Amino acid sequence: MGMSVGGSPRGPKAEINVTPLVDVVLVLLIIFMVITPMLQRGKSVELPKARETEKKKTDTKDNALILSVTPDKKLYLDNDPLDDKALEARLREELAKDPVRKILLKADNSLRVRDVRKVMEVARQAKAMRVSLGVEELKD
Repeated sequence: MGMSVGGSPRGPKAEINVTPLVDVVLVLLIIFMVITPMLQRGKSVELPKARETEKKKTDTKDNALILSVTPDKKLYLDNDPLDDKALEARLREELAKDPVRKILLKADNSLRVRDVRKVMEVARQAKAMRVSLGVEELKD
């Protein structure tokens, strides 16, 4: 007959099973990798830097139209490419639904002021009342 000096073989194990933990972490990683690109609205541009920015109001629903101007001066409303005439028509259509809807103008840092003013003039002709310029806040 043999005797066991240690704990009983059927007692609780002191080892941690990390397989379920790894599975959960990998699923969360995949979810965040898929969702993160969807959080950014509009075309990706390098925004100008600013020391002071307007503090964002705590809006529960941010339904601003995102108007992007890329370094090659192409216009995008959200992710739809448009020319000047089509942009004005589309802005008129969107603003007819909600006249006080805000337009966020994201212009690339490499553009000249006259290029940005031209786009702002198109928005003005479409009867836009609220146009905000997108900037990146400088960290001190």
